Amino acid sequence: MKVAELSATSGATVATLKYYLREGLLHPGHATAVNQAEYDDTHVRRVRLIRALQELGKLGLADVALVLAAVDDESIELHAAFGLAQDVMVPNRHRDPDTFTAALADVDRFVLRHDFHLRPDAAVRLMMADAIVALQTFGGLKDSSAFDRMVESAKTQAAAELATVPDSAPRSQQMELSVVGTVVTEIAAAAVRRMALEDASWRRFGPGARPPAVCAPAACAP
Repeated sequence: MKVAELSATSGATVATLKYYLREGLLHPGHATAVNQAEYDDTHVRRVRLIRALQELGKLGLADVALVLAAVDDESIELHAAFGLAQDVMVPNRHRDPDTFTAALADVDRFVLRHDFHLRPDAAVRLMMADAIVALQTFGGLKDSSAFDRMVESAKTQAAAELATVPDSAPRSQQMELSVVGTVVTEIAAAAVRRMALEDASWRRFGPGARPPAVCAPAACAP
């Protein structure tokens, strides 16, 4: 397909595709003439991956390039490459050591408590510590034990996600599916949770909600 068809199929503008090519995010097409090339399904997949990382994962192009490097580097074992891609998707921000160090130690206890097999420097640890610090700031959390109830369903969901990655697929495609699954499923999980929160709010605070009974201890006794 020509670049115009690649644009129509992938949803990216021709100008964007040319930018991806110049920056090395998109591999060159098969040259057919001066300033002309043919593209195929691998280019469509790559463009869609870049757009998913940018638009859904909220990654800048520099971080997208790091993820793509992990996807493409055949010398890196699949699990290690997936870990590198996961690290890139954790926001890099200033963290106050006075509060963050204790939260990170709490995360490490959480990891041991639930037998998570994580790299010691896995950036997702920082991500969870950020959440703990933020909730503690508002007085809504003491420690990571509040998240214990999430673990069983999260492990089940993660295993189901990775089970969709075919063993016979090329490594690059396995990485693509794993990375896109991380981004898209997190969004879907957040959407379902927000639906549940709105439903719970309606049931507790909505027009048809019944306030908790208030009575004297003697009257409430069975």
